Amino acid sequence: MALRVLAAMSGGVDSAVAAARIAEAGHEVTGVHLALSANPQSYRTGARGCCTIEDSRDARRAADVIGIPFYIWDMAERFHRDVVEDFVSEYAAGRTPNPCLRCNEKIKFEAVLDRALALGFDAVATGHHARLVDGVLHRSPDEGKDQSYVLGVLTREQLGHAMFPLGDSTKAEVRAEAARRGLTVADKPDSHDICFIADGDTRGFLAGRLGSAEGPIVDESGQVVGTHEGAYGFTVGQRRGLRIDRPTPDGRPRYVLSIEPVSNTVRVGPRSSLEVTSITAVRPVWNGPVDAPREPLDCTVQLRAHGEVYGCRARVSDDGSEVGIVLDAPATGVAAGQAAVLYLGDAVIGSATIASAV
Repeated sequence: MALRVLAAMSGGVDSAVAAARIAEAGHEVTGVHLALSANPQSYRTGARGCCTIEDSRDARRAADVIGIPFYIWDMAERFHRDVVEDFVSEYAAGRTPNPCLRCNEKIKFEAVLDRALALGFDAVATGHHARLVDGVLHRSPDEGKDQSYVLGVLTREQLGHAMFPLGDSTKAEVRAEAARRGLTVADKPDSHDICFIADGDTRGFLAGRLGSAEGPIVDESGQVVGTHEGAYGFTVGQRRGLRIDRPTPDGRPRYVLSIEPVSNTVRVGPRSSLEVTSITAVRPVWNGPVDAPREPLDCTVQLRAHGEVYGCRARVSDDGSEVGIVLDAPATGVAAGQAAVLYLGDAVIGSATIASAV
């Protein structure tokens, strides 16, 4: 059955090939590019980020080649509120957010999907590297490009109106197909940067919005070993840029162990002190083949985008508001604010936001 599909076209090779595949399958496809900046002429040039001026032009050219209608939707205000302001407030609270995950949750599969359904579309398609099997989200066969982690926050209802046409393809296969189709983005580099930080200087971006606030860097005993200009400029597990005055007696490097925004204190210590085996996560979303586990469930968990996968046992609290995750082996660099995405095999069970780790 032919569907009316809204294809989100970022201007990259993945979303262009995804739109082409859906159109070729006989669906009624309309391309849309999201304008996420209220002042787009200030966006960077080049292709290292996403959502640049060049991206909108590349998306339009791809739509022309495919032969589908194309529109640009202004999502700047919603993006600023739900992604940029959230990013700043999370760092100010001592947490480490993932803006790409938040953009998928709040923009592409909330604001855009809601508008698409209101306009009579059946589904929204994107170029994410992940698979949908009977409504359940699975990993991509291309492990290096798998994006199931940043989609793990989606609800079952949202996944029910989603299409990921690249699910069974590797990135190399997508680029080769783009070239065969005559899409000029076939060799366009992947985006890597946070799209709203043009120069890639996250600490400078935060300082411009939160100001400078000097505070102490202390070791595990509480002794001051350095100073900083804002605790928001650090994340758990960070090693570089600490500007510590006193070396350790054994000469080993120090890492950020915790960030205390109220006292504006950054605590550092040896890598061994980063190891955690127990995680508490909040605001769970259960979107997979099993419901919220009331008894400990043997599964795996991924704690950051493209991060290591750990065996674990997960259990939801009696009131359903928290998930307790006990790891089979210690993890390091586990930061509050990141997502813990749970898997059975390569199928996503659900996700929750890391609140604390021990």
